[in-house]
Amino acid sequence: MRYIGCHLSASAGNLAMVRTAEKIGANTFAFFTRNPRGSKAKKEDPVDAAAAVAALGEKGFGHLVAHGAYTMNLCTADPDARAFACDVLCDDLRRMAALPGQYYNFHPGSHVGQGVEAGIDHIARALKKALEPGYPVTVLLETMAGKGSEIGGRFEELKAIIDAVGSDSVGVCLDTCHIYDGGYDIVSDLDGVLAEFDRVVGLDRLKALHLNDSKNAFASHKDRHECIGQGSLGLETFRAIINHPLLADKPMILETPNELPGYQAEIALLRSLEG
Repeated sequence: MRYIGCHLSASAGNLAMVRTAEKIGANTFAFFTRNPRGSKAKKEDPVDAAAAVAALGEKGFGHLVAHGAYTMNLCTADPDARAFACDVLCDDLRRMAALPGQYYNFHPGSHVGQGVEAGIDHIARALKKALEPGYPVTVLLETMAGKGSEIGGRFEELKAIIDAVGSDSVGVCLDTCHIYDGGYDIVSDLDGVLAEFDRVVGLDRLKALHLNDSKNAFASHKDRHECIGQGSLGLETFRAIINHPLLADKPMILETPNELPGYQAEIALLRSLEG
């Protein structure tokens, strides 16, 4: 069975998320470590975290994929905002230690005119600082659509960050909408895209996937998610992804425009494609 889940609200606590995931047929899930459009974080609850860890093991869940705030831009041109973003990253990884062995995914950021090399340098510096204490978490760089001055729209940019950090605790989360919008044709040539990823980054660094259809045409660089099978990727692309031998063991997180009933239906749909 594949590890399939969706984004859940963390407001009720970690154990509540495990129980909700079970109810909708998920065996992994994602959650925001703090307000996704701000910086405020929920008060920590060690007892709840410990109960969630026990439940995850008992139920045979795959790796969870926590998500950093969208506002955390590690390569902004504003030095004060950049330092604040780094502090947020450091605090998030410290918090993730309460759920050992899970993944923490984030958008690399936008260089806003500084240039790709400068942006990569800023991101790598922040990651080195955040990873220094050795918390039991693997940090994932998300593949991006390449809109504006985003870093991460090309595999080479992700590779440059990974090399600059020089840690085995850095991997990649492949977002299906983002890479298709970014110019990697997973509809017509999934094997070719994976081969290119392996050549540039290395498949050992690919740890998780975000499963999203796209409202946009190929290589549009726009990043607008659509429900599974209702966009330009189409249902057969997700059948190929779900059953690909190089991807079948990765946690697959839905970020489609849905509420819980919609996610439950999509999880069932994806499971029907297995085999």
